[in-house]
Amino acid sequence: MYIFLWLFLGGIAGWFASMITKNNHQMGIIMNIIVGLIGSAIGGLICQWVGLGALSIFSFYGMVFAVLGAVILLTLVNFVRGRSR
Repeated sequence: MYIFLWLFLGGIAGWFASMITKNNHQMGIIMNIIVGLIGSAIGGLICQWVGLGALSIFSFYGMVFAVLGAVILLTLVNFVRGRSR
């Protein structure tokens, strides 16, 4: 059951991040979910590096760090794509 919650929240985090980085027209729901899940992992690492500890339950701050991680991921992808063109 939790897998569906992860997918749903990952999709929302990826969607917010794609809107912030202006990639929304290029991404579909599957890419939003993938970016959101990877962004959640990046956000979790940021929480540990900053000293906030691991966020193990759903919270507002967890969602904020998931979106932040997804924005970082999409910014890096845009930077690499821009360099290769």
